[in-house]
Amino acid sequence: MTESDGRLVVVATPIGNLGDLSPRAAQTLIDADLVAAEDTRRSRVLLDHVGASTPLESYHEHNEERRTGPLLDRIAAGSTVALVTDAGTPGVSDPGYRLVHAAVERGLTVESVPGPVAAIQALVLSGLPMDRFAVEGFLPRKASARATRLAGLAQDPRTLVFYVSPHRAAEDLSAMAEAFGCRSAALARELTKRYEEVWRGTLVELAERASGGVRGEVTVVVAGAPVTEHRAVGDAELADRVRGLIATGLPKKQAIAEVAQAAEVPKKRVYQAVLDSAGPR
Repeated sequence: MTESDGRLVVVATPIGNLGDLSPRAAQTLIDADLVAAEDTRRSRVLLDHVGASTPLESYHEHNEERRTGPLLDRIAAGSTVALVTDAGTPGVSDPGYRLVHAAVERGLTVESVPGPVAAIQALVLSGLPMDRFAVEGFLPRKASARATRLAGLAQDPRTLVFYVSPHRAAEDLSAMAEAFGCRSAALARELTKRYEEVWRGTLVELAERASGGVRGEVTVVVAGAPVTEHRAVGDAELADRVRGLIATGLPKKQAIAEVAQAAEVPKKRVYQAVLDSAGPR
């Protein structure tokens, strides 16, 4: 091999059903010189399933810092390294970003074999808007940090997707309900597996249902914040608002700026409205 032959291949693996592994992904695992895996025991089952005898090396959040460099050296020397995680697409709330970023920085070839992502599967099944969404991954364990994160998302109009540990599902859903209110949501568990199930309802309803316990891998999809419709404001009202602020002692320039921002109109329009309201001189 020459140095140009080396490459990092990010391989998406099934999130439950082994039948979802694509033929291209299977062939990549067979042909690779090395598979960097989050859990070598679980990945060995997958490799055995496709008849691959490719060597495995662990690559997870606790050793990725020290193993990134040696893996890049192997790729630079001409090896093909396939990166996999326990399930789904590496780098999406799983190890992988550090290796991909470092490979790109070093100018090495990076390829991706697409496949399952739990967040997308849950989003599709949720029945909630899919035109704009954000994958937020896992929430912080500490209540204060979790509340801060959710507060920052409370006004986000996009559909939000969270990964949730089953033993913290009720707690996380209650925190979401407190931060977001009684929004529509869906809880998807055991996606693509035999006991796949989707609960749909409000966050309050899902939190109550989860209080009885949830089993399996869990993904929660929450409707985005409702978009506030701004009432059109006429020029006369704009001028009145400016005069009201000036009466409180605010400088005219600042009053115009604040009214323009609140009404979501150009400052030039507010300024002209004030001039027009003064009448002919």
